[in-house]
Amino acid sequence: MRNPKTWLSVLAAALLVLLVPPLASSGGDEADSRIRGLRFMVPNTPGGGYDITARTAAKTIEDNDINGAIEVFNLPGAGGTVGLGRLVNERGNGRLAMSMGLGVVGSVYTNSAPSSLQDTTPIARLTEEADIIVVGKDSPYQDINQLLDAWKADPGGVPVGGGSSPGGPDHLAPMLTAKAIGLSPKRVRYVSYDGGGELMAAVLGGKVGFGVSGIGETRDQIDAGELRALAVTSPERVPGIDAPTLQESDVDVSFTNWRGVVAPPGLADRDREKLITMFSRLHDTEQWRDALRRNGWSDAFATGDEFAGFLKSENDRVVSVLKELGLA
Repeated sequence: MRNPKTWLSVLAAALLVLLVPPLASSGGDEADSRIRGLRFMVPNTPGGGYDITARTAAKTIEDNDINGAIEVFNLPGAGGTVGLGRLVNERGNGRLAMSMGLGVVGSVYTNSAPSSLQDTTPIARLTEEADIIVVGKDSPYQDINQLLDAWKADPGGVPVGGGSSPGGPDHLAPMLTAKAIGLSPKRVRYVSYDGGGELMAAVLGGKVGFGVSGIGETRDQIDAGELRALAVTSPERVPGIDAPTLQESDVDVSFTNWRGVVAPPGLADRDREKLITMFSRLHDTEQWRDALRRNGWSDAFATGDEFAGFLKSENDRVVSVLKELGLA
C-alpha cells in the first residue's frame, strides 16, 4: 500500500504546477519579435547602393542582437524589376524583404514590368543621399565646368554611365542636368549598368566619359584617389566630399535619391509589425547612425502607411519628370 504522505506530496506538487503560472522569461517579447530564417534580397549586383544598404543594415541588426542571422542575397536584372517580380510572387512570406529605392520606381515604368511597388508591403524608408558626378583619375576633366562644356559640345562623344535603368536616379540626375544647361535630354548618350559596382568598373576603365551614382558607392574610390568627384546633386555640399553642388556651378538642379525596404504582399499583420519593429530598432542604434555618417546618407526614416503614401507620390513624380523631359 502506498505511503499516504508520499501520495499527498505528489498531489500537492501537481496542483502547484497547474495553479501557479510559469515565470515570464526575460526578453520574452523580444524573442517573439525575432524572425527566424530572414532573407534580405538585393535586386542588383554586389557593390551597388541597394547592396551596400542591405549588408550594412543586416550587419547592424546582427551586431546589436536585434534579430538572428540574416541571409543577404543578390538577384539582379532589369533595373531591379526581376527581384521585384520574385518578391511579389512570394505572397505571405514574412521571412523575406527586399532592399530598394527610387531606381526601382523608375524601372517599373520604363521596363513595363508586370509587377509594381504598389503590389508590395511597404516596411520602411531608411536613407536619402545625393548623387555625385565622378570621373576617373586619368580623365581630362578637372572640374564640373570643363565636363559640362565638353558634354554640351559633343553629347554623343561624352557618354554618361549610371547604375540604374532609365527612370532611376542615376538616369534622372544627368537628364535634369542636361536640360538645365540647355542640352536636349534626347541627345544624351546614357549607358545603364546594373548597380554601382558595374558602373564604377566602367568609369575606371574609361568606358564612359563620366558616371553618376550615389555617394556610398563612390566614396572608397574617391578616398583612394581612383575617382575624382566633380559635383554633387544635393542642395548643400556633402561633408567629407571635396566637390561643389551643381547649384554652386550655376546649374539649377537639386536632386536626391532614397532607399528603403519592402516585403511580399499579403503579409499577416503580425509579420508586418515584426519587420517594422526590427527596422525601427535598427534605426535607433548608434552603429546605424555611424553608417549614415560614413556613407554620406541622410536619415529619412519612415515606416508602414507613411512610407506607402510616399511610394505612391514618388511613382507619380517619376512619371511626371520623364514626361517633362520628353522621355516618356
